[in-house]
Amino acid sequence: MIKVKEFVVNPFQENTYLLYDETKECVIIDCGCLFDNEKTELKNFIAENGLKPKHLLNTHLHIDHALGNRFFYEEYGLKPEAHQADEFFINQMKIQADVFGIPMKDEPISLGNYLQEGEKIVFGNSELEILHVPGHSPGSLVYYAKAEKLLFVGDVLFRECIGRTDLPKGNHADLIQNIQQKLLTLPDETVVFCGHYETTTIGHEKEYNPYF
Repeated sequence: MIKVKEFVVNPFQENTYLLYDETKECVIIDCGCLFDNEKTELKNFIAENGLKPKHLLNTHLHIDHALGNRFFYEEYGLKPEAHQADEFFINQMKIQADVFGIPMKDEPISLGNYLQEGEKIVFGNSELEILHVPGHSPGSLVYYAKAEKLLFVGDVLFRECIGRTDLPKGNHADLIQNIQQKLLTLPDETVVFCGHYETTTIGHEKEYNPYF
């Protein structure tokens, strides 16, 4: 059974998620840790619970969701995994950091593996299915724990809202279509863990989200 620990980090108040099960193997989704206290909190939780990191996953590679990738690589030896269509954001990360006044001394870490829709991420006794849901970014991925009905969506979907599409290579029509076809068809009780703000459910979004 997957357990979820949420960390709210960096100036963008991004949700970093740590998933683990009874085997103590774990994955991290969207490591956005920027400040030392954020990194320490994450490291302490991993150490205190005896967890063994197996994957560093990104839903997408906008700066707020990838600020901690180098830290996690240097600490645990895991390179980030994401969709290749978002790889160009890595080269823009330091420029974006300057724009937002974010202290970023080191070069961003390159991807260690490209992920595609239909692949599965396995850790311990648990499994995540990968869905490609472009629109917010061209490579936006969603991770679905089918057995537990948990969905990690990054900035694709929010409670009664959707991700913005005015950033590079965003596409509003694609985002709406992909959410309708790939996410709203999941069971209503599926819990949606968003990249910012609170969780929601598929059933709630089908009934109350004004975009659908």
